[in-house]
Formats: sequence, structure tokens, C-alpha cells
Amino acid sequence: MQQKRPFLGFSFALITAIAWGTSPIATQQVIKAMDAQTLVWFRFLAAALGLFCILAFAKKLPNLAACSKKELGLFVVAILGLSANFFLFAQALNYISPTTNQVLWLLAPFTMILLGVLVFKEQFGVFQKLGSSLLMIGLIAFFNDKFSEILQLNDYSLGILFGIAASLVWVIYAFAQKLLLAKFTPQQALMVIYCGCAMTMLPFASPAQIGHIEGVFLWICFIFCCVNTVIGYGAYSEALNHWDASKVSVVTTMLPIFTMIFSLLGHYFFPEMFAEPDMNWIGYIGAVVVVVGAILAISGDRLFRRR
Repeated sequence: MQQKRPFLGFSFALITAIAWGTSPIATQQVIKAMDAQTLVWFRFLAAALGLFCILAFAKKLPNLAACSKKELGLFVVAILGLSANFFLFAQALNYISPTTNQVLWLLAPFTMILLGVLVFKEQFGVFQKLGSSLLMIGLIAFFNDKFSEILQLNDYSLGILFGIAASLVWVIYAFAQKLLLAKFTPQQALMVIYCGCAMTMLPFASPAQIGHIEGVFLWICFIFCCVNTVIGYGAYSEALNHWDASKVSVVTTMLPIFTMIFSLLGHYFFPEMFAEPDMNWIGYIGAVVVVVGAILAISGDRLFRRR
């Protein structure tokens, strides 16, 4: 059994949170020059090549020839789910801010909890109930000054729908990958999924659009988007090797806070490049309440149970 190293686990979890928290900020810049499906294809291609090289060097490439029809079917479901998630998440950034997109992403683990209760008859404990209530209250507070826009069914409401859809299809991918982990390591499963996602998105991508990227700043954002997936998921796997899963979840669930902080810093230092988050003080409080609710719903019973 892997020895627990809390500081190392926390460090990797923090790297994951920073990688995933800054990803939508960089993505929002790149999709000004490149459509969402093309950027998603480049990201999957880079992630697939990166993981292939890592696993080939370690001589741990997956043996797909030994897959059953059920496992191949799970790979197809995971590939379609993750492809749709990346595309919808990037598409949403055409209409809503990175922080708003990250807040909506927290609906994914919440939906997984509900499916666990409804489908697998898992217990819905006190902390799950409290966390779920706080999540709903936080979402209402976060969108307190946006309800009129949402009800008008304009571009903002379209972005909200894309963000919600992205979080829901991620659940499909997560369940399929969870079942695949019975036979493959996380890295092996992800490599196959990334390769499949790259092939799935290729017919919809326009690789020539890479010529639309101009300037050092935009190239940095594009390269960061491409390597972000490997860094984020790689650090996440290492965090789980060295720290308790419930504690890793606490750090990674704080993604909206990290995105909010980096958005504010980006606007403060480079106001001509990064827009200021369009939120009032109730919205900021709502974002924090959403995060607290998600942490309690996901990890509350494990974090506060008596030893």
C-alpha cells in the first residue's frame, strides 16, 4: 500500500486545483481566435500523446486486445461523455465567465451523489443533506443579479445551459471510467479515452485555425490549454496516491474560488486582456457557499466522522 505523505499529497492537489482553476481563463482567451471544437481537439491530441509517451516509457501501455465487449462499450460511453463535456464547457465560455462556469461544474459531483442514492441505493447522510441545501442556496445567491438575464433566454442563459449540460455529461464519463478502473489504471484508461476523444472531435475540428493564433500571449494561453489536462489529471492521480481521497476532494472542490482569485489577479495586472468578474458582493458570498456545500456533500461524512 502506498505510504501516505500528507504534504506531498496536498502539494499535488494544489497543483491540480491551480491547473483546473486557471484552465477556463486561458480557454476563454483562445476561443477568441479558434472555435471550441478545434481547441478541444488540440487539447485531447496533446493529452493523448503526452500520456502515451509516459506509459510507453514506463512500459505500462494498456492491452486493448484483452477488452471484453462490455469494456469496449464503457470506453465508447466515456469517450462520448468527455468529448461532450470539454466541448460544452469551452462553448459556454463564449457567453459566461470562467468563474460562473466553474460554479456550475460543481453540479457534477452533486449529481453523482443523487445518482448514487437513486440507482445504487447509497445512504444520503446528514452532511449530504446539509451540503445539498447549501449548494442550492449558494447558487441562488451567486446568480442573484442575473435572474432577469436568464429569464430573457439571451446569450447569458445559453451559456448557463451549456455549463449545466457540461457538468451533467461529465457524470456519464465519470461513471463509465469508474467501472473501467476495475481492469485499467487511471492513466491507462485516460490514455485510451483521450485518443478516442481526439478521433471523435477530429471531423468537427479545423486544425488550420492554429494559424489564427497571433502574439506571444495567445500562444502561451494555447500551449497552456494543451498541457493543462495532462498536468491536472497527472497531479490529481499523484495526490490520491499520497493523501486521503476526501481531503484531496476538499482542495479540488474549491475550483471556483481559485478561478475567481486568478480572474481578479489577471484583471488587476492585465486589465486590457482579462475582464473583471461580473459579480456583486452577494455573488462572491454565493460562490463560497456553493463550495462549502459541495465539500460537505462530497466529503462531509468522511471528514467529520468520529474515529
